[in-house]
Amino acid sequence: MLGGKVILITGASRGLGRALALACAGEGANLVINSRSEDSLRPVAEEAEGAGAEVLAVPADVSVGSEVEKLVDGAVRRFGRIDVLVNNAGLLGPRVAIEEYPEDEWRRVIDANLTAPFLLSKTAIPHMPEGGSIINVVSGVSVEGRAEWGAYSVSKFGVEGLTQILAAELKDRGIRANAVDPGGMRTEMRAAAYPDEDPQTRITPEENTAVFLYLASDESKDVTGERFKAQEFQRTG
Repeated sequence: MLGGKVILITGASRGLGRALALACAGEGANLVINSRSEDSLRPVAEEAEGAGAEVLAVPADVSVGSEVEKLVDGAVRRFGRIDVLVNNAGLLGPRVAIEEYPEDEWRRVIDANLTAPFLLSKTAIPHMPEGGSIINVVSGVSVEGRAEWGAYSVSKFGVEGLTQILAAELKDRGIRANAVDPGGMRTEMRAAAYPDEDPQTRITPEENTAVFLYLASDESKDVTGERFKAQEFQRTG
């Protein structure tokens, strides 16, 4: 399905990012994987290479423009282009009321969740060919504000808007941009957000990759500006 495509995934060391990297490797893609820590990327890279992928692992803070440039430049030097960008990395931040929200935490979460997808998209687009795909990870709280979701919710509202803007700006160049709400999964972030929830009631990230594979593939070449709920996605045909 993804044979030969070059896919850049942020937040790839664990959770959904790790699951997506391994799923894409299994479908024949070559990978550029990113997180802040080189040590955390190494086992993912080894497993993806074991599945036959060529992998470039680049530790970088993607909320910093110079580090994003290093990441994208490395990808282009290695593979010549970026076919698919998955903006997955993110932070939950404090679960407190706005009046109690620390300013430094607010800025940290907004930078990680919204500024990073902006920087990555801006930097990667010149290296994306016709048929390219940008996939932005959003949330149930990016269309409905809820108490004590603070900067996380606000940042994901912003990513919804960024996705629509990218879709409009890039349509004539044959590059698509779509948003995916993964829903609740058995991840560390979910456990932090809902500490009283039984994680066994949620699916694993590995069970939740189908819509991402679809949006990375040529099967979705005419789909842009859309919002998908990953756990409701069913491929047709």
